[in-house]
Amino acid sequence: MKRSTFFHRISVIVVSCIVCLTAGAQEYLYEIGGGLGSSFYMGDANKNAAFRNMNAEAGAMFRYNANFRIAFKGDLLWTRLTGTTVGQENVYPGNAEATFDRQVIDFGGQGEFNFFPFSDKYKFLYTKRVSPYIAGGFGLTVSPGGGATVISPYLTAGTGVKYKLKNRINIGAELSARKSFSDRLDIAAGNELLNSPYGINSSPLKNKDWYIIFAVTVTYDFGLRNCNCNKKDMDKK
Repeated sequence: MKRSTFFHRISVIVVSCIVCLTAGAQEYLYEIGGGLGSSFYMGDANKNAAFRNMNAEAGAMFRYNANFRIAFKGDLLWTRLTGTTVGQENVYPGNAEATFDRQVIDFGGQGEFNFFPFSDKYKFLYTKRVSPYIAGGFGLTVSPGGGATVISPYLTAGTGVKYKLKNRINIGAELSARKSFSDRLDIAAGNELLNSPYGINSSPLKNKDWYIIFAVTVTYDFGLRNCNCNKKDMDKK
């Protein structure tokens, strides 16, 4: 092999590595895992009391890491939503009261932005093994019970923090809010009180039901990124 050819190939590999890394490429493309946490409802039966009627939450998630700062996540969650008007200061027409209890299956997708380049490697790129992040996206709520199954899209926004515990293992915590486009998540079978209790029709963006989820997650990295500097074999031409 000619010396010039050898140095040319070495330079191509070095340049390819630099381009790959400075583009913010993660070592692994994907994460898979799950989490546990809690949820609570906000709506006609709970106007402003955060963390009232907390319930368990569990889910599975898949994340695609586009680069050190940008990721896209899909998740499948299960939780319960419960609430009651009993004992509230707010008085409904006729002193009527209502209590509800629903199962919720949540299909969602979010985009995430890390405030710091997230990795436990490539320190020359100022990466950090811990990073806060913000997330936003949309999804679908499927909620049986209450005399009829509710299926509704939602918008979501949240914030959290990620920590790379060790190679391939990540832990995280996230607080996110779902704004449903339905006003029937708090309807109990045979009791329509919370479906516009004051007879005021709601708009598509106002007076809808919300639920908030706090979850702690664990994920595993896989899918080594196909970068030129990872290739074992050089072009022999």
